[in-house]
Amino acid sequence: MPELKESHQKAVLALIRGRVQGVGFRYDARSVARSLGILGWITNLPDGGVETYAEGTNAAVDRYVQWLNHGPPGARVDSLDISERIPKGKYPSFSVE
Repeated sequence: MPELKESHQKAVLALIRGRVQGVGFRYDARSVARSLGILGWITNLPDGGVETYAEGTNAAVDRYVQWLNHGPPGARVDSLDISERIPKGKYPSFSVE
């Protein structure tokens, strides 16, 4: 039986609400994403939330989503809405927008 490799790609669009602006959320998320090999972006929203698109291996994206549940010190995540997407493969890195 062939071994399963962690090459299966996954993508998510996440909306994070709570105290997530002004606490370094986007920059810490970028560090976490880059350490996991995730590509995509993160941005502040006018309503005080944060939105992020992330694609990578199943395991990497799952770990990123786990981190999004609490964020950096000083953040308070009240809600995290995740929707799965089809990986686009068009992002060269993970950026803060």
